[in-house]
Amino acid sequence: METPTLGGGDARSTSGPLVGAALRAPLVDRRGRVARKVRISLTDRCNFACLFCMPSKGKVHWLPRQELLSFDEVERLTRVLVSMGVRKVRLTGGEPLLRPKVEELVGRLTRIPGLEEVDMTTNAWFLAEKASALRAAGLHGVTVSLHSLRRDRFHQIAGMDALPRVLEGIEAARREGLTPLKVNSVAIRGYNEDEVLDLVEFARERDIALRFIEFMPLDGRGTWDPEKVVSGHDLRARIGSRYELLPRGRGDGETAQRWGFEDGKGEVGLITPITEPFCDDCDRIRLTADGQFLTCLFDRALHDLRAPLRAGATDEELAETVRACYDRKPPGVQYLGDLRKTWVKPRAMHAIGG
Repeated sequence: METPTLGGGDARSTSGPLVGAALRAPLVDRRGRVARKVRISLTDRCNFACLFCMPSKGKVHWLPRQELLSFDEVERLTRVLVSMGVRKVRLTGGEPLLRPKVEELVGRLTRIPGLEEVDMTTNAWFLAEKASALRAAGLHGVTVSLHSLRRDRFHQIAGMDALPRVLEGIEAARREGLTPLKVNSVAIRGYNEDEVLDLVEFARERDIALRFIEFMPLDGRGTWDPEKVVSGHDLRARIGSRYELLPRGRGDGETAQRWGFEDGKGEVGLITPITEPFCDDCDRIRLTADGQFLTCLFDRALHDLRAPLRAGATDEELAETVRACYDRKPPGVQYLGDLRKTWVKPRAMHAIGG
């Protein structure tokens, strides 16, 4: 167990049922969107350097370790959020498996009453060696980032010659029964759009749910341009040129438009935040590794929860802070217009949480 930082094991926190009006009411913003899912970043550090996520390795300034939330602090904030209606947690990074003994945190979170699911997004570098312990700790599903099946191109995109090890991690997750098992692939024009069908077949052969994600302007290198976005419409056309797709729709609060295949083998999802945003029923919030609360990926503001947490705030006070911030959740990316002119990212993706 990690040594708690100031406030992480504060006597005002509780491991039992939380009380108070701010803690009991659902977390609803002024547009009526209810928060049900939280993505919790455990670190901004990553051994990869994906071009759509972070600056080149020589230009990254990592957060000092003392600024990261301890496991006690992560657990406490999660309990507060669950008391307000959050039902699913996704652990992210950077690379979450870089945090030592992360399976201990998974076990602690899965024991929180009312929390229905704990999943993880990972680059899979450590997944083969960690899959068994994660499953034993109660982790439900794993999403692996896989942007190319060509070793040289994978290296170019991810900044790491890691394709064989990533594939090994995916197989380990399959053996251990981590479900749902998904693969995320960011489609970037000029880099990997010609591999769409190869990735589809890879996923179908292994009964893995595949998700293509449009390139977003959260890259650390400032190279994003609308011309590099492979749209959901283009992706549907490419996949449909080989397979008969059956629409499965998009559930309330979900990010992906899902499609099945006529032969019943596999599923593909298209996540289209640029060309077909899904902001009006968004049910996601985010907590960065250093305790900053984001109501939206495209929120310009970072709302500090670490400072009041370490200053001895009660659970009720933390909930009131979260509620006040969430009430001001911005309408979403679809209302920002030309992103090149109207929006400045608060951080690169690796420091927000994948």
